[in-house]
Amino acid sequence: MSGPPVIRLKIAFDENARLGPGKMDLLEAVKRAGSISAAGRELGMSYRRAWLLLDAVNTMFGQPAIETSAGGSHGGGARLTAFGEDLLAAYRSVEAETARLAERAFADLVPARKEQARA
Repeated sequence: MSGPPVIRLKIAFDENARLGPGKMDLLEAVKRAGSISAAGRELGMSYRRAWLLLDAVNTMFGQPAIETSAGGSHGGGARLTAFGEDLLAAYRSVEAETARLAERAFADLVPARKEQARA
């Protein structure tokens, strides 16, 4: 038997304002790692790619989701703002509720495995 359906939620506010698992996973990684470069490495993406995704999130809502501090002798860093924390929590809440709804809706509709479909 297969497990519950896996939800990969994307939310489009308009054509240029979209949130999805990549941006949200990156926000979570910044929260854990405390830097953009470490978050990017954790997710297997370049610093530039991570920075571009975070910049898109920061400009999307007119308020920043992360704040950065300059490097130097003590090193730089990044952290989620209160808005970033709220944004991440809202996305994860919608994602979890969508997963619960999908699990209930598809409970009796289990896809056939390839071996079963060929028989």
